Formats: sequence, C-alpha cells, structure tokens
Amino acid sequence: MPRRKRYQEDNENHERWLISYADFITLLFAFFVVMYAVSVVNVGKYTVLSEALGDAFGGRGAATRRNTQVEVDALPLSSIIARKRAEAARRDRERLDLLARKLDSVLAPLVKSGKVRVTRNARGVTIDINASILFMEGDAGLAGSARETLRTVAQLLKDDPHAIEVEGHTDTTPIENPAFPSNWELSAVRASTVVRLFADNGIAERRLAAVGRGANGPVASNDDPPGRARNRRVAVTILSGSGIE
Repeated sequence: MPRRKRYQEDNENHERWLISYADFITLLFAFFVVMYAVSVVNVGKYTVLSEALGDAFGGRGAATRRNTQVEVDALPLSSIIARKRAEAARRDRERLDLLARKLDSVLAPLVKSGKVRVTRNARGVTIDINASILFMEGDAGLAGSARETLRTVAQLLKDDPHAIEVEGHTDTTPIENPAFPSNWELSAVRASTVVRLFADNGIAERRLAAVGRGANGPVASNDDPPGRARNRRVAVTILSGSGIE
C-alpha cells in the first residue's frame, strides 16, 4: 500500500497584525483626545470626553453625566454673584448721579457764585464748600446763613444710604491761639461742626465721619490770597459703594 501523504496545513494568516495595529491606533487616538481635553480647563470638554469614552467602553456615559452634573450645577453660583454685584454697582452709580444733579440744583446760587462746587469722582459725590460762607476767619463756629445751607444738604442726604465723610481743609498760613494750636485742630473741629449739624438734622451718626486735613489737600496755590481762599474749605463726600446692599 502506498504511503499516505501528510495533510498539508493551511497557510498561516499573515494579516493578524492588523488587529493589534488597529487597537494601537485606537488607543493613540484616545490619548491625543485626552491630551487636547486637559490642555484647556473646560468643564464642557471634560463632560463630552467622559461621555464619549464611557459610551465607547461599556455605556458608562450616563453615570459620568450624573457625577459631572453636580460640578456643572455648582459653577453658575459665582456668575450669579458677579452679576448681582455688577447690578448693585450700576444702581449705586445711578443713585449717586441723581443725587449729584439734585445737589447741584439745590445749591445752584452758590455754585454760580463759585462758593460751592459739586463734582462726581471716583470716591463718589463731593461738595466743596468755601470756608468763607461757613466760618469766620480762624473760627469753627458756623455762621447763621451757613446753617441753613447745610440743613438743605442734610435734607437731601438723610434718607440716602451712603456713608458721608466730611473733611476740613485750611491754607498754609500758621494759626496759634488758645482754641486752635495749629491748622490741624482748626480743620478737624470745622469738620466735626458740620458733622454734628448733619446728625442734628436727621443723618444717622453711623454714616458720618469727620477728618481734619490741615493744609495737606490744597486745590490751588497758597502763594496768593485767591489761592489760599480756595484752599480754606470743607469737603463733604458721599462715598461710592457704601450704599450697595
């Protein structure tokens, strides 16, 4: 009997490497997706990435969405606070702008004569009142007409929520008498006199502050009489931002 030929096995499959290569490419693609996602701190990208990977590897996207939702829901709180603060600041600016117009209107005769100046600035609204219409030279007692002017201002300010700072200013001319050893004391007592009148006319004391600046806040040169006259003043500032609730 002739010898039976050995069964020839099928040829080996030389294309099995394609499976490993495809797995490698898939992992490489996933790696670059992850690198791109973490390159920018963006919750939205993390959410999309986690959902995509979860769905691709076993349907875990829903669980990831639930876990991520807690973080996403917490994020808008800072935005809400920022919007509320911006809105409060806008209302505060509008309130101060309206107050400045009212003060300018009520004090119009003194504004026209140059004795009073109402300005809107970074600190708030400032009323610069020349000392000549408030006090006798070298004195801190209010003149009769000055009281009426300050009462008018107090009526506009008493229902306003902003803090008020009253500053007394002098020129550089030295002063020395039993009541006021220097311009520091004179400026401080003048500011306190105005604050006391405001308090007596309905402005809450917690809103008021008196500051003596002496000759350290000039608005004009002290080298001539007109400049020194401008520097002797009381500045009433309604402070911006202090009325934000």
